[in-house]
Amino acid sequence: MIRIMSELIDLFADARRSDVAAGQILFRRDDPVTTVHLVRDGAVALERPLADGGHLTLHVASAGTLLAEASLFAPRYHCDAVMRIAGTVLSLERGVLMDRLMADPTTTARMLQRAALEIQALRGRVELMRLKRLSDRLDGWLELHGPPERGGWKAVADGIGVTPAALYRELARRRS
Repeated sequence: MIRIMSELIDLFADARRSDVAAGQILFRRDDPVTTVHLVRDGAVALERPLADGGHLTLHVASAGTLLAEASLFAPRYHCDAVMRIAGTVLSLERGVLMDRLMADPTTTARMLQRAALEIQALRGRVELMRLKRLSDRLDGWLELHGPPERGGWKAVADGIGVTPAALYRELARRRS
């Protein structure tokens, strides 16, 4: 993970650097994709506005993350990018980044590997979320990941789409 982060930052070495305040919009859904962004620090949410005025958060990109990497292959952005935590974003023309990736197959392969691992994790999470019973979701999560480290049960609750209180009740039931 650290290696790919370093390599991505190297690809963005001469990119435009922007200090972005929390709440600021980097791009909007349906804007043409001309620029690719790397989150240097802070956090950026990829959101879809909903008809009721709310937002569906599709992803939160943190430091070292290429923002909306699917936009490399799309004519328009599919969501809004909203800075959640103030930070720095590096921006590079899409064509420049694509040329650099074509010239550096090792970094490109690492990016593909990282994307494949993310897809694998997301597929697992989707299947867990399809399970109706909390006990089945927990069994599935434990099968995929094993028990969490000390203090990690709250993240498990988030990962299987239940409240921490509901998960703790299930864990207590299992101990009985």
